[in-house]
Amino acid sequence: MDYNTLLDLAADLGYELAMCGAETFRVEETVSRVLMSYGIQSEVFAIPNCLTVSIETDIGKPMTRMRRIGFHGNDLDGVERLAGLSRKICAETPAPLETKQWLCQVRQSRRSYSFPVQLLGHFLGAFGFSITFGGSLMDGICSGLCGILVGIINRFMEKHKVNPFFRIIAEAFPMALLAYCFCAFGIANQADMVNIGALMLLVPGLLFTNAMRDIIYGDTNSGTNRIVQVLLIAAAIVLGTAAAWTTASKLWGTPAGSISETPALWLGAIACFIGCMGFCIIFNIHTSGTALCALGGTLTWLVYTLCLRLGSGELMAFFWGTLVAAAYAETMARVRKFPAISYLVIAIFPLIPGAGVYYTMNYAVQGNMEMFINKGMHTAAEAGIMAVAILLVSTIFRLWNIWLSRRNNT
Repeated sequence: MDYNTLLDLAADLGYELAMCGAETFRVEETVSRVLMSYGIQSEVFAIPNCLTVSIETDIGKPMTRMRRIGFHGNDLDGVERLAGLSRKICAETPAPLETKQWLCQVRQSRRSYSFPVQLLGHFLGAFGFSITFGGSLMDGICSGLCGILVGIINRFMEKHKVNPFFRIIAEAFPMALLAYCFCAFGIANQADMVNIGALMLLVPGLLFTNAMRDIIYGDTNSGTNRIVQVLLIAAAIVLGTAAAWTTASKLWGTPAGSISETPALWLGAIACFIGCMGFCIIFNIHTSGTALCALGGTLTWLVYTLCLRLGSGELMAFFWGTLVAAAYAETMARVRKFPAISYLVIAIFPLIPGAGVYYTMNYAVQGNMEMFINKGMHTAAEAGIMAVAILLVSTIFRLWNIWLSRRNNT
């Protein structure tokens, strides 16, 4: 048994998954499953910035590999390809050197969108969600232009490996200032709607989703680590947009607030689908899965909106919307044999409280501490109710899988 090669392979596979943005439990389960397919018991421990894999040879010699994990990406195509590779390895258990060649082939075959297409994704994401949250067509176009600015700055910052905290500040400030500029010169109607659409590009949707799923699966350390990162990013958004609000006040007067109106159901659904398609590009989702992921986001928004119109409270609307999103993701994952995270992160994106983060920040900047606390607590409650809904669906599907496995073994 070539223990060194197998241990290197398993650690490399787990490292690649983590760098693509996979959940902690997926990294640990994948590494353990691959080694188990070769008859090797292992201990795997993963946190967002480190992976450790330990095994014991047949003569009792312990062996360990550790990989340092850097800044995470949003490469869900990579997660899907690597998950497919792990299933293939477990099914065929080829020679270790051949398995390493398979991993190299997957690395080389991973796809990514060109920079112009990525900018298109930023435009579509901001444009679609600006209208979904109640903006006009012109607000959506202006928000899309702000989204393109975010994409350009993000590309520059990533190339120079700038710390994510300062990168978000550097993206939020010019984005929000441009939004206020559009409204000051009468190009856009509602600065809030322009800002919120573009702000969705900065909200850490994949990090937020993985944090909830890690906590749900008992990976408390990883989940807490990711939640702290989410809070730091939210703080960076606050600092960047607050600086823009202050600058805009001095240049053009205090930006006027606006009251959003829920768009017609058909218009909101179309705008939501367009916005989700934009985020499919940003998260590097390809082929037919792109439309299916965007469809899940649209379905989630429709359920949420219908619940509100039928008289449900906002938190219960969040619960039912997330419940549908999680069920859709788990179902599509089993039908298409792809990880559920690709479907879940897009499906719940219309519910991720980007508007809540924006208004919480806005009240803090204005010095309205009572509304700041109320809105902040309400936004936290929305995140909590989403976690409960995902936990419920995930538990039901896991129990179903256990029941099927036991029935097949009897």
